[in-house]
Amino acid sequence: MYKILIVEDDMVIAKTVKTHLESWGYEVEYITDFHNVMSHFVSYDPQLVLLDISLPFVNGFTLCNEIRKLSKVPIIFISSASDNMNIVMAISMGGDDFIAKPFDLTILTSKVQALLRRTYDFTGQTNLLEHRGAIVNTNDATLTYNGQKIDLTKNDQKILHVLLENKGKTVSRDVLMTRLWETDSFIDDNTLTVNINRLRKKLEAIGLHDFIKTKKGLGYLVD
Repeated sequence: MYKILIVEDDMVIAKTVKTHLESWGYEVEYITDFHNVMSHFVSYDPQLVLLDISLPFVNGFTLCNEIRKLSKVPIIFISSASDNMNIVMAISMGGDDFIAKPFDLTILTSKVQALLRRTYDFTGQTNLLEHRGAIVNTNDATLTYNGQKIDLTKNDQKILHVLLENKGKTVSRDVLMTRLWETDSFIDDNTLTVNINRLRKKLEAIGLHDFIKTKKGLGYLVD
């Protein structure tokens, strides 16, 4: 089931669109706290965003730009500000389509279906993991923190994925080694230590100090 996030401050429109898209089998949420749109975007990890331009606190163009720093998720702008300048701006900021208000729900649905089909038939779904402001995008193997982005190796990504899936819990070295090298055969224990230390240096370089904690004799955790 595809997840759709509606960023629209007119609650009548937001609720109407939510109800309609849910009737087509989509999972849908809409924003109610416009102070923390990006936080909700990361935690919900939608496969498509419906985004208005005129919003409280920050406009849709700025939000689109922030989303594009983290994700290639398809974005459809929905706005009554449908003059050519705003349409061009929406697309140039990273939007994939534009629907002018007022709109027909069947047209909206057809555009949503077409964009989801084009995006995910071949590329798969997005996957974002967030902790302490650090956002791991497992689609393009990057980590973003405070506007800085670093590339992750395959092992970096696997380590972070396992630890973030188990936030607050200690993950044993044996479990990490099995997940990293996908084998029960003997792996030199020092190899894991080298990978952890290399990843820690990358994280510290962008200000993420003590992100991965060591539990002596037990393993590692993030909390």
